[in-house]
Amino acid sequence: MIPRLLVAGTGSGVGKTLMTAGLIGALRRRGMVVQPFKCGPDYIDPGWHGRAAGRPCRNLDTWMLGEDAVRASFQRGCAGADIAVIEGVMGLFDGARFDSSAGSAAEIAALLGAPVLLVLDISGSARSAAAVALGFARFDPARPVAGVALNFAGSERHALGCGAAITEMTGLKMFGWLPRAAGMAVPERHLGLKLAEESGDADAVLAAAADAVAARFDLDGLLELAAGAPAMPGVAPVLPVLAGDGPVLAVAQDAAFSFYYQDDFDLLAAAGVRLVRFSPVAGERLPEGVAGVYLGGGYPELHAAALAANAGLWQDLRALHAQGGLILAECGGFMVLTEALIDTDGVRHGMAGLIPGVTRMTTRLAALGYREATALCDTPLAACGEVLRGHEFHYSVWDRAEAPPAPAWRAVGTRAGMVPAMVGHADRGLVASYLHIPLAQRPDLAGRLVRFLSGIQGPPALGGGPGGEASWRDRAAKRTDGSAPRWRR
Repeated sequence: MIPRLLVAGTGSGVGKTLMTAGLIGALRRRGMVVQPFKCGPDYIDPGWHGRAAGRPCRNLDTWMLGEDAVRASFQRGCAGADIAVIEGVMGLFDGARFDSSAGSAAEIAALLGAPVLLVLDISGSARSAAAVALGFARFDPARPVAGVALNFAGSERHALGCGAAITEMTGLKMFGWLPRAAGMAVPERHLGLKLAEESGDADAVLAAAADAVAARFDLDGLLELAAGAPAMPGVAPVLPVLAGDGPVLAVAQDAAFSFYYQDDFDLLAAAGVRLVRFSPVAGERLPEGVAGVYLGGGYPELHAAALAANAGLWQDLRALHAQGGLILAECGGFMVLTEALIDTDGVRHGMAGLIPGVTRMTTRLAALGYREATALCDTPLAACGEVLRGHEFHYSVWDRAEAPPAPAWRAVGTRAGMVPAMVGHADRGLVASYLHIPLAQRPDLAGRLVRFLSGIQGPPALGGGPGGEASWRDRAAKRTDGSAPRWRR
């Protein structure tokens, strides 16, 4: 089985992303093919790891996907690689709930048999770093830490002193350390780190991180640790890529729309979809012959003026919707389907107008976390009553004059006491919301979309016309389970 290592942190902000990218780069310089992975629902960190590795990073999430799908994704992703390097999410034991480690990096490490390298931020501490390491080492004996790495050291003396204290108190080896260095800083903004592809100095930052890891880490020791990972049961089949004459799905992919999971693309291609990328920001319209469009998340608010100017695309989307074509939109994609996007300066930018109301940017986080979503009607993605899992993370809100007229999902979070909310919008082939719902959680989801695109299933007969106030109201009245809905405003 492939050698593997999971780089976890004591919490968010300890620098595990850049340390992971530096480790990937340092191993790649040794001539190794490194397959990167990221735990949890994240689109930005995988971009940095994929750039460092020269091959797509994949996400592993036991809460959304389940154990079997995570194993399958891991084994498929490792094809042709010499080693797998996995970055954790938040702190090692942080997951979907406060009362368990479900969905955490610790759970994924145990599932994959991956040794854990724990990253500690030692800035402002000395021997106390050993107390932190001791707590993590003893917290869950069934999921042990294999070693530590130290970040933001003030000097070599500082790093070695902390490392010695940690080894004394825990028996864990310190495999390396990094200083606080401006050349290895990645700028942040709302939603997390800046995207690697839009950072002009991304390659320089990654090179500096690889240099630092190569100079200060025991790479031979880490490779030995990774090689000691136990064998995993079963072999996931390699997904076939079907060529030729399948239905065409247009994928918006540019600086405004970049939040996609690689496994989703692989599953769609294996099911027979032909994926065609286009750039709304560059003024491109829907490619000819498409049966549907996938509008992922990203940063439409940063490119609102350019998107508003692409009136031809909005016209294409309205025509596609009128014909019953698939329009799958998540978060940023959902935002541009409303009547307008209002930026943080209060400027209104006209959008597609397929969904009533406007989205308005705020300066505070509007929603964050896992969601369990129950379909409120038949859509190309789910039958009415089916439950799928996803997540949301956004700084905008959906403003409208009334309750959602055609909500797509009843969504509830994992934290105790969260009230279910009616979210998103569904109308025939259109299903859109702030939710990101990975296809890999169910083996049949990609196939459902392909059948819809191919016209085998056809648009569900849910009533209502191609759009407009009357059809929204009519469909809202028809989608009831007999209970009074609780609308989230």
